[in-house]
Amino acid sequence: MGLTKQYLRYVASAVFGLIGSQKGNIVFVTLRGEKGRYVAVPACEHVFIWDIRKGEKILILQGLKQEVTCLCPSPDGLHLAVGYEDGSIRIFSLLSGEGNVTFNGHKAAVTTLKYDQLGGRLASGSKDTDIIVWDVINESGLYRLKGHKDAITQALFLREKNLLVTSGKDAVVKWWDLDTQHCFKTMVGHRTEVWGLVLVSGEKRLITGASDSELRAWDITYLQEIEDLEEPAPKKTRGSSSGTEGVPEEEDGPLALDEAPEDRILKCSKAGSIMREGRDRVVTLAVDKTGRILACHGTDSVLEVFCILSKEEIQKKMDKKMKKARKKAKLNSVQGEEEDLEVHVEMSLQDEVQRLTTIKTSAKIKSFDLIHSPQGDLKAVFLLQNNLVELYSLNPSAQTPQPVRTSRITIGGHRSDVRTLSFSSDNIAVLSAAADSVKIWNRSTLQCIRTMACDYALCSFFVPGDRQVIIGTKTGKLQLFDLASGNLLETLDAHDGAVWSMSLSPDQRGFVTGSADKSVKFWDFELVKDKNSTQKRLSVKQTRTLQLDEDVLCVSYSPNQQLLAVSLLDCTVKVFYVDTLKFFLSLYGHKLPVLCMDISYDGTLIATGSADRNVKIWGLDFGDCHKSLFAHDDSVMYLQFVAKSHLFFTAGKDRKIKQWDADKFEHIQTLEGHHQEIWCLAISPSGDYVVSSSHDKSLRLWERTKEPLILEEEREMEREAEYEQSVAKEDQPAVPGETQGDNYFTGKKTIETVKAAEKIMEAIELYREETAKIKEHKAICKAAGKEVPRPINPILMAYGNISPSAYVLQIFKGVKSSELEESLLVLPFSYVPDILMLFNEFIQQGSDVELLCRCLFFLLRIHFGQITSNQLLVPVIEKLKETTISKVSQVRDVLGFNMAGLDYLKRECEAKREVTFFADATNNLEEKKRKRKKRERLILTLT
Repeated sequence: MGLTKQYLRYVASAVFGLIGSQKGNIVFVTLRGEKGRYVAVPACEHVFIWDIRKGEKILILQGLKQEVTCLCPSPDGLHLAVGYEDGSIRIFSLLSGEGNVTFNGHKAAVTTLKYDQLGGRLASGSKDTDIIVWDVINESGLYRLKGHKDAITQALFLREKNLLVTSGKDAVVKWWDLDTQHCFKTMVGHRTEVWGLVLVSGEKRLITGASDSELRAWDITYLQEIEDLEEPAPKKTRGSSSGTEGVPEEEDGPLALDEAPEDRILKCSKAGSIMREGRDRVVTLAVDKTGRILACHGTDSVLEVFCILSKEEIQKKMDKKMKKARKKAKLNSVQGEEEDLEVHVEMSLQDEVQRLTTIKTSAKIKSFDLIHSPQGDLKAVFLLQNNLVELYSLNPSAQTPQPVRTSRITIGGHRSDVRTLSFSSDNIAVLSAAADSVKIWNRSTLQCIRTMACDYALCSFFVPGDRQVIIGTKTGKLQLFDLASGNLLETLDAHDGAVWSMSLSPDQRGFVTGSADKSVKFWDFELVKDKNSTQKRLSVKQTRTLQLDEDVLCVSYSPNQQLLAVSLLDCTVKVFYVDTLKFFLSLYGHKLPVLCMDISYDGTLIATGSADRNVKIWGLDFGDCHKSLFAHDDSVMYLQFVAKSHLFFTAGKDRKIKQWDADKFEHIQTLEGHHQEIWCLAISPSGDYVVSSSHDKSLRLWERTKEPLILEEEREMEREAEYEQSVAKEDQPAVPGETQGDNYFTGKKTIETVKAAEKIMEAIELYREETAKIKEHKAICKAAGKEVPRPINPILMAYGNISPSAYVLQIFKGVKSSELEESLLVLPFSYVPDILMLFNEFIQQGSDVELLCRCLFFLLRIHFGQITSNQLLVPVIEKLKETTISKVSQVRDVLGFNMAGLDYLKRECEAKREVTFFADATNNLEEKKRKRKKRERLILTLT
């Protein structure tokens, strides 16, 4: 076998240039005990935690491949639930930054996540129309709620009752009883998608936002309260009749059909509408933790803030109204006393919900979050469409609250897509330029060193010496920047059309530009006297022009500076002699224009990438096409050779970067990571680093490792990955009584669950073999009349010489809690009798009772018919029944004893220190602070 050509693997090193991506939502998180200082934002597949005060990134929660679509912090502030594009959910610890728990249940992107009040359960809604409630502590799914006909937009737990309310794009709001896991009420008063909902006024009112400018309010009356109150009806109708002025009557119609069976738990009646200023759909509707401030925004840059008044405030308002009405009545009538008795004012929804103010941000809002600071101010943080985070604060108790922008995070990224990248000659600095700014980054720290305002940049390079950079713009200008001072030294009107491409000459004395004005211009560097100082500064002067018949898309010098390749809009590449500008070769064969090209270091090959998705490799001596490669699934946007080699990289609109060998015409490796089309890339002069930029606003750094890459292995890995994906997509095993396509359980078949099931099967087989061997060994010992040494299985030896049954238990304990049910579901029935016998043995020993009961009940549920009809299993089940009941009651007693012990210790501590512990302590402390502030205010006013 001949020696294969060795390649080195490139791996993803970092994501930078991104402040927050658009698909997910921004949330405040508590870190180091501080609230309102740190925010979590989705950043492609990762989550970045930013310190808003310093504008620094302090933590990255590492994702895998899928984009983040949803974030939700836990009530205790220690964890963050993250939903992804593929329907998986991971729970990260904010202390360690690790994601320990993974839930797989949804088939499409997660659209909403909400914890219950204690943080023990998590509800997730998805584009697959299902809601799943997860047990966070046990790390398992509880149940799946089906009923919506389109993507879920919001899900909320009620605090006092075990209910869940959800809204969807199917224009309905559903109420779920979580005790029985069924939908007991569907509200159909909306004509368009319901984009958000919140509960306010002590969960007595529901406010929903749809695709119009109305926020609809619904009164919720719970059954017990209906029984307690004597006549709630007239009170409600009065409020609703006055609140729904101008609202079509039919909207209440469907709700009137809610008959008695549905109203056993609660009643919903429309209370009225709050009109928004925005005319478009509600994007986010949210309420702060106190339930007093309500805020919403549409697809524009305005957040509308409302205040929900307390009962006392409403009463004051009504008293004032009453006074006014009486005054009016007295003036209008001659017999004032008689008229006075008949005056009555009706309370409208507008009296209960007061508009506070609007916050106008600098760009379109994608999402926001609210928090109250200890000083009583309301803080609102925004993730904007242009890769920006802004924080505003306002005082809600002021007469006219004025929002003030307190901080913003801008330096970590561009406002628009990066269209050009280049490396400095020492491989340390990276330049990125977008529609409004040029940024210089330090490659090793990924910090932004310089930001300079520019026109819409299309191409760039570092001037030899790395002290200046030149940018070619969409308006045809060349801009020369000095890096030390960050100043724009000079702007030249170089072309009448966009400067699409620039190429530095190999002798480093000048460069060439190609433009949409059908010309190629040659420039030389020169030193000119600066007006402002005595020293000379760098400038450029035009030396020659080459006029062509078509727009120029790309230009490239050959390394010996004898040839210049020019790609034109007519799909050809023309090669000219540099000295005489005479025509030398025409390379034609592409069906669409060549967008990018590069010439190899030795000048023998030219590679061209086109919008027709092909890359062609040509010889520069005769212009013959060596090979045409189908490179990407969309336009090839960028192509560059690695220094001193015939390897080159291509970037495409199909979100992939690929490495190729131009001698063997082999595809070496694919770098996947970007979530949108890639615009450009830059390879460091040493070839060790690649930087790429994409429409997802991120810049990615890829690093060359010392790990050799063998092509056969690479193809094998790709095939394995494809197989694993196909395994996970196979039909779910049918469960008795379940229709095909319906999934009764919360989990989803993944490659991990299949592997876990295989491990269990292997463990059972090993147990069978070993028990048979033990029996044989006993028979041999009996026949020999003495103890004969028995060979021990190496696997059992590795686990510390344990028994075969203990090994099976170890394997069960090793399966992730969130994957347990799904693994048991794919297990063939032939293994179940052995498992049941082993479970009986384990439970009798009292080991891992909770885990074993969970597995046992699940197996009984899915294999009920086969187990009950099997005569051999009847005695096993009888034994299991006895042992399980006794052991579970023992565990319950231990838990009860521990709870009582903890209660006793709590009382002891309180008695000793005279301090109220746990939850009460914090409330009392806040109360004391409030009183002290009041006292200080009084003293100030007195003095």
